[in-house]
Amino acid sequence: MPTHPTTTREETRSLQDYGGSPPENYERYFVPAIGAPLAHELVDAAALEAGERVLDMACGTGVVARLAAQQVGAGGAVTGVDVNSGMLGVARSVATEGAAIEWREADAAATGLPDGSYDAALCALGLQFFGDRGGALRELRRVLRPGGRVAITVPGSTPPMFDILERALAEHVAPDAARFVAAVFSISEPAALERLLVDAGFESVAVTRVTRTLQLPPPVDFLWQYVASTPLASIVAALDEGARAALARDVAEQWRPFAPSGGPMGLELGVLIATGR
Repeated sequence: MPTHPTTTREETRSLQDYGGSPPENYERYFVPAIGAPLAHELVDAAALEAGERVLDMACGTGVVARLAAQQVGAGGAVTGVDVNSGMLGVARSVATEGAAIEWREADAAATGLPDGSYDAALCALGLQFFGDRGGALRELRRVLRPGGRVAITVPGSTPPMFDILERALAEHVAPDAARFVAAVFSISEPAALERLLVDAGFESVAVTRVTRTLQLPPPVDFLWQYVASTPLASIVAALDEGARAALARDVAEQWRPFAPSGGPMGLELGVLIATGR
């Protein structure tokens, strides 16, 4: 008599189990798993000092801004800028320490901030999404004081886990859903990132590639947490239950090698870190 694999509690989860808005879920799920570990990389690269004025561009729910506020202390100042009012709403709700943080809704290429008003400008995992990357980088240069510095992180090449997700979204959801994942990893070469900064007028530009091992939840949990934290949420929610179940089965099956014990997954993620003045 044939046997069938036992269905675990984790495999029965669905998108509906992860309620809340995408910004709320971003802070609840994405930040602890991915955002916070990489935020530390960026703040370390910026070498912030007490009393400095810092801009966090595309701040999201504020993980980098909060770390920067701790680094520069009460004598410094931090501004978090994002175009998404929902992200800023969550950012304002999270307790901070150190410098006061001003949360500002604005486009990355037109912040309305004064010329030469910051010592350092940071951008974590956001540059790849900007419609006008050059304009955003020129804006960062404009608001920096003479000799001010910039530090930026972007994901590198698409890791196998996200290549699987991109293909599954294209098959089970829609081309637009797959294009979101492609956009995440759309600046994957150090030379391309360096050229963007040089063309924007930065000097002493250096780009390094690092690989970090991140621990993620089990396959189905991470799938729905990631979807619920991103613009994919509304696209996937519009599918019927059968289509969502097919997506989950396909992704979970292909992600099993990343969780050989049936528990958390390990993600080897390449990250580009760019600095300049």
